[in-house]
Amino acid sequence: MTSALTLYFNGTILSMDTADSTPEAVLTLDEKILAVGSEAELRQRMRHGAREYNLRGKTMLPAFIDPHGHFPDPGFIKLFRVDLSSAPRGDCADIPQAIERLKARAERTPVGEWVMGVSFDNTAIAEGRMPTRNELDQVSSEHPVWVIHASGHNGTANSVALRMQGITENTPDPLGGRYGRDPETGVLTGLIEGIAAMGPMGDTDFLIDREKFWQGFDATRDEYLEHGVTYAQNAWATREMLEHFASLPADQDPGIDIMLLPIGEMEPALTQGDDPLKWPGNPHFTLGPRKLFTDGAFQLQTAFLSEDYHHPIDENAPRGMPYTAIDEHHKQVKNLHDMGYQIHCHCNGDAGADIFIDAVEAALRDTPRQDHRHTLIHGQVLRDDQLQRMASLGMTVSFFSAHIHFWGDRHYESFLGPERAENISPAASAEKRGVRYTLHNDAAVTPTRPIYLAHCAVNRVTASGRTLGEAQKISVLSALRAQTIDAAWQVFQEDTRGSIEVGKVADFVVLSTDPRRDAARLQDVRVAATIRKGKRVDVRQD
Repeated sequence: MTSALTLYFNGTILSMDTADSTPEAVLTLDEKILAVGSEAELRQRMRHGAREYNLRGKTMLPAFIDPHGHFPDPGFIKLFRVDLSSAPRGDCADIPQAIERLKARAERTPVGEWVMGVSFDNTAIAEGRMPTRNELDQVSSEHPVWVIHASGHNGTANSVALRMQGITENTPDPLGGRYGRDPETGVLTGLIEGIAAMGPMGDTDFLIDREKFWQGFDATRDEYLEHGVTYAQNAWATREMLEHFASLPADQDPGIDIMLLPIGEMEPALTQGDDPLKWPGNPHFTLGPRKLFTDGAFQLQTAFLSEDYHHPIDENAPRGMPYTAIDEHHKQVKNLHDMGYQIHCHCNGDAGADIFIDAVEAALRDTPRQDHRHTLIHGQVLRDDQLQRMASLGMTVSFFSAHIHFWGDRHYESFLGPERAENISPAASAEKRGVRYTLHNDAAVTPTRPIYLAHCAVNRVTASGRTLGEAQKISVLSALRAQTIDAAWQVFQEDTRGSIEVGKVADFVVLSTDPRRDAARLQDVRVAATIRKGKRVDVRQD
């Protein structure tokens, strides 16, 4: 088979290498980068039949990498769920409107099958709360109905769903979860909070069979490629989810590369037990860090804080709640650390972060490792002293900077109050203290939009137009590095992707203009093309 040479030239090229160099041209051979340098030099290395990609003044950089998300959940929502998102993401204004949308789905769903609503946000809906069991019973008495919150950390079930899941008034609350009950009668309200209480209903692959999985996969892949992402992540992979991915033969290219993060509690049984995972070796799917949790979500005030919420909604838990017993978490971290795994741990609140940082420190004291890259996920309100500890321990963080736009006003007014809200997703503080960081959308909590995510971290503007945390703004280049080379580094992939350097995979994104040119208008930059392994793969029309 004839090898394909391609020259990329006549535009701005941001390499994202150590020196942030801007070469004139790039020469690729099939799937890899062959040379980087001046256009004249690289043309001397071309031969008859080589292709040319004229950037026509546009800007090329390494394709974006998703540092934390739940691929292919966006496709499941698009194809199989009822979208109940409110502004600024959607248009569901109140609970009656949500009920009508669920009823419409129930009417065309066979009796007995589930009706599932997603992306419901109690802080954005008119009533300011989750729907109740009684309200969801209005949708149907013949279908199990389940509405999960936008954060994925709680939901409400109707009577049929509660009965099918075996949840009764006598079911005890599990550690890190609870079942809503009427304070006077003890009758279940249908509210289920926390991953431990939701069980399989909280998994993104709930109700997804093999056929639906691959349909959702294809839809999500196309969306990611449209926005310049060629390396995605599933950051909470159940055994069933892993088996779905493993069903793809090793010699088939799915059109996108994925890193899978198995649930940490499944180890050591997942890889060393009586029934270890049989992985087919598909080069496009990689098993990565193991995933743990310490707390919940800000919208539900289950993120665990060291000080009270600005306006607590639960007087019995004014600082939120841990999702784990501290001793048990230390055991889990030590087990995974000693097995040689990297750990990614969901920690929204600063008290939740303390639990993980303390556990990593203890594990390192017992079993030193020089380059573990244990990663704190979200880190919404990391304090300076915590960042300093993380730097000394060799830890890294991925910030959920999209929160600034989607929930920044609620952080300011309700969740955290003005002072703490100014420092959510403190990327500038991390940079100052030498903690390497990435930025993520946590799709499908917010949609995968790398350019807009960079805009959130650079300009820090909320949905109402408020600037939230001038001191925590970062440069455009830092925001782009956080979704390219730094994102590759964070999961030990920096030798193969994330920058435009010789020998790395030829994954590029072409932008409509140089994003560094006008930081205030970063959100106006558009993805013009996505190249994966040397071939254009997006479906947009020029």
